[in-house]
Amino acid sequence: MSSEHCPGTQITYHQIFITPVFMQKKVTKRTAASKSKAAAQTPQQFVDGVRERVARIVVGQDVVVERVMIALLTGGHLLLQGLPGLAKTLLVNAVAKAINLDFKRVQFTVDMLPSDIIGSEIIDQKSGDFRIHKGPVFTNLLLADEINRAAPKVQGAMLEAMQERKVTIGGQNLKLPTPFLVIATQNPVEHSGTFELPEAQLDRFMLLHRLGYPSHEDEQMILQRQLGMGLRHEGGGAVPRSAFDMIDDEAGASVEDLVVAMEAVQAVHVSEVILKHCVELVRRTRKSKLLDFGCSPRAGLALVNASRARAVIHGRDYVTPEDLFDLAEDVVLHRIRVSYEASAAGHTGAEVLESILANLG
Repeated sequence: MSSEHCPGTQITYHQIFITPVFMQKKVTKRTAASKSKAAAQTPQQFVDGVRERVARIVVGQDVVVERVMIALLTGGHLLLQGLPGLAKTLLVNAVAKAINLDFKRVQFTVDMLPSDIIGSEIIDQKSGDFRIHKGPVFTNLLLADEINRAAPKVQGAMLEAMQERKVTIGGQNLKLPTPFLVIATQNPVEHSGTFELPEAQLDRFMLLHRLGYPSHEDEQMILQRQLGMGLRHEGGGAVPRSAFDMIDDEAGASVEDLVVAMEAVQAVHVSEVILKHCVELVRRTRKSKLLDFGCSPRAGLALVNASRARAVIHGRDYVTPEDLFDLAEDVVLHRIRVSYEASAAGHTGAEVLESILANLG
């Protein structure tokens, strides 16, 4: 599966499509059902509030925060690819605390068993009966760190949870909490002791976002913040404070606010022109002679749904071409594979996608 990325390739597409002519509206209306829940925030206030709280903790990474919000608003799953030390765990933790979501982190290893993730049946010492012990997958936001280090049987257990939002323990089907979102990470450099994610599982991730290093200004800000954190005193000793100590335990939003924002996403208008180009993009990946295989229909669904969420994040109730092109790389690249001959000739997945997008319309 191709996970290539050309740092110098910046895809801009404003010239290709004509902007929709219908008028812009701010996404502030609620349905009658959402009004009955008496949520305190509009979708725009909810999104802006979460991003503001995360920005207090994590320097930069605005695009990553947006991708996490898109996954939350659509119920999709997100795969983050990047080197260690880029604040992936910190960011996800901050988002979960901002919305008052239950959060768990699992460090995947080669010797991990499916029961370490989903849970198992254990014997109750008092009664002698079997009872179900639920694993860390029973949460709202699961951070699967270095998921490609897990053996295929563990990845298969994760696949059921991601696809069906339920797991099987001792012959019983147990539903997972709602909302349920998997944010997984993988290191693109280290290959020793790793198992490549199968196409079936990669396709379950709505987005695969590739993290880069912070800018010069952001990295300087990170150092400045660390200098002013001081010590955290515990008992008779003390330890240096970290960015995790800066996360506010008091949530700024609620699950009800998230549901209202999700309802706003469902109300976002998608024109026939946008749908046409989504279908054309997916079909051209299948016809390209430079690819072994192209995208499944799930890619088109993911692109449309993610674009609707991005529209809400940016205060619109309709999808624009900019939404499609901004998300195309994260939606498409992990769903295509460059052929051996094309790869030997120097072609990359990003170049193929750029060529397809440039010829749409």
